[in-house]
Amino acid sequence: MNDQQLLRYSRHILLDEIGIEGQQRLSSASVLMVGLGGLGSPAALYLAASGVGQLTLCDHDTVELSNLQRQIVHHTASIGQTKGASAAATLHGINPEVNCIPLALRADAAGLHQLIAQADVVLDCSDNFATRYAINRICHALKKPLVSGAAIQFSGQAAVFDFRRADTPCYNCLYPEETEARELRCATTGVFAPLVGIIGTIQAAEALKLLLGIDGGLSARLLTLDALDMNFRRITLRQDPLCQICGSAGRFCSKISNK
Repeated sequence: MNDQQLLRYSRHILLDEIGIEGQQRLSSASVLMVGLGGLGSPAALYLAASGVGQLTLCDHDTVELSNLQRQIVHHTASIGQTKGASAAATLHGINPEVNCIPLALRADAAGLHQLIAQADVVLDCSDNFATRYAINRICHALKKPLVSGAAIQFSGQAAVFDFRRADTPCYNCLYPEETEARELRCATTGVFAPLVGIIGTIQAAEALKLLLGIDGGLSARLLTLDALDMNFRRITLRQDPLCQICGSAGRFCSKISNK
């Protein structure tokens, strides 16, 4: 590390859990972010400021005026730009050392597989179940750690699924795809602006700890937040043996289909 880097990251380097070696690990890491909206905005800001070497920013949407109430990586002058390009410009202004790769792509299974394969950690900052299930399936198949977040109205949640561990539950264990859970949208139900900042920042913190090899945190745990009462709850998650993705039933079906 040169003198400028030592100064920029000095407050990290002072931490015993990080130090110079940990900061160098961050600088050589690659993170995939799916969604550059309310959750992805604060997560991206902190990952870039922390010196993560490469951020792949995947979002096909363009910046709209209604986004600016909560999507803090974008600016009024960014309206009409793709969110990936807008975010990349902001992040470059914060830390030009970070390689930001904006991709205006829909997060379909084929494209996600290649992007996830190249990442060390994946952040799911999307806003729909179809994308979340697809990311979960591919991260499990490729054994990539996944940091998941969601927020609507005054309720938020975050969880970590570290698929490098065989006994880790997955997003499908928490919300089985076949249950057809009701999907709420910010555009129709609203969302409290600081809530997405809290959840997105938690996602960034968990991603950094995964990259640094710091155990604990939200691995196999679900953190929920009621922002009206400012009430946090942490729930331990267990692998569902009947889960079609990570459970014994899913592994059995996978073996049959691969024959």
